[in-house]
Amino acid sequence: MKKFFFLLFIILFPALGFCQHSYPADKEAPPTMEDLFSVKETFRYEVKYGPFKLGWVNVEMLSDSIYWDQERHHILTEIESNPSIPFVGDELDQFHSLFYVNDEGLPVEVKYWKDNVDEKEFNEIEYWFDRDIGKVYYKEEDNTRDTLDLEDPATSGHLIFYFSRLFAGSDEDFKLPVYVTKKKGYIFADNSLETEKRNYAPFDGPIQAYKLIGSTKNIEGPFGFSGDFKAWFLADDLRVPLEARVKVLWGNVIVRMIEYTREDL
Repeated sequence: MKKFFFLLFIILFPALGFCQHSYPADKEAPPTMEDLFSVKETFRYEVKYGPFKLGWVNVEMLSDSIYWDQERHHILTEIESNPSIPFVGDELDQFHSLFYVNDEGLPVEVKYWKDNVDEKEFNEIEYWFDRDIGKVYYKEEDNTRDTLDLEDPATSGHLIFYFSRLFAGSDEDFKLPVYVTKKKGYIFADNSLETEKRNYAPFDGPIQAYKLIGSTKNIEGPFGFSGDFKAWFLADDLRVPLEARVKVLWGNVIVRMIEYTREDL
């Protein structure tokens, strides 16, 4: 189950208390990273497979950090298991990324790590991105270490949460190199200008959402995962990530927004 949550997070995809939100104004063009940095957001998603609630995903931007004498942005994703599921117990994993925005306006990673909080195993997984020599270094859970060739805009999957928002609601597709489980894979995404009505707890009434259809290559997945997924983004100025559906052998794993806050900075 722990590996399932980790890989699901890689495919998918940041304080106030819970509150209802009015539907924000639409914006024809997707946001820039500068737009996304202009607000403080928190996100909470419920993860379900059929009738089973597997757990929850929380995402937020933390305060900027200094890494190798340079200021970097810091995003945190926290995954909680549902302890009521037999043989699972209380699982809590935290995924961190330090990144900056390159000259093309894209977020690129400099360091990624995973903390296995419930078992007190910190820095259990680490990936470092060295663009000076074009290499990615990693340390995995089994303590193996190696080096891979870097292809930009490189990430360990975490930054898909922001990267995808830069293209949602446009006719521009993208390919994102992802370094995970000791190798390089890809996330492919087809975007659309069309919207559809959907309902989510943090918003009043039906809202309009853009749909993304995606697939992966060379990224292993759990429970018959085929590499195909769908995602929806709010048709607003920030293209808020609303939902993802990952295809598995029997049905879909659904990651659906249940809480969202937004505060202008």
